[in-house]
Amino acid sequence: MTHDVIKQSVARLGPVEARQAPLFAFALLTAASALASFVFACATPFAAFAVIAAAMLPQRLALLVVAGCWLVNQGVGFGMLHYPIDLTTMLWGFVICAAALVATFAASAVLRVTPRLPAPLALTLALVSAYAGYELTLLALTPFLGGVASFTAAIVTRIGLTSMAWLVGLVAVCEIIGLLNPARSHRSA
Repeated sequence: MTHDVIKQSVARLGPVEARQAPLFAFALLTAASALASFVFACATPFAAFAVIAAAMLPQRLALLVVAGCWLVNQGVGFGMLHYPIDLTTMLWGFVICAAALVATFAASAVLRVTPRLPAPLALTLALVSAYAGYELTLLALTPFLGGVASFTAAIVTRIGLTSMAWLVGLVAVCEIIGLLNPARSHRSA
């Protein structure tokens, strides 16, 4: 039953067989999250991760995978990058998790209502929606936690472009793996 649900949801990205999709998505995105956390720290491209998860998995599994990415991000941040251990930093961590989950809901919703659009267009629309949801969730909590200075047009644009680059890179990885995957190649033929 679970495999049937996964098969139905893998309309946009399917580099591996449906039964392997949750593990593949988790491995790909947690590795990407670890890498991005070292490079970008607080600017991890969760919107791109949300789109990839939503394009490969049913919403519930996509949410779990994105939550796993967030846990990796927080582990790297607190364990290796020495984020300060104070209430505000920890609360921002939970807000980032909430924003990443909002981004996943948004991406899933867009991909559900655009089944006939070409994948590049649907993924782009999903990213715009996910990124808007992510940033608006963060911005909504700045009156309580501070940090409104991080929402300049230049910073939001830079992070948005970074998310787009990560989405393109992750889609490329999925496509390459799909081409190299003999089980998927035989199914396509």
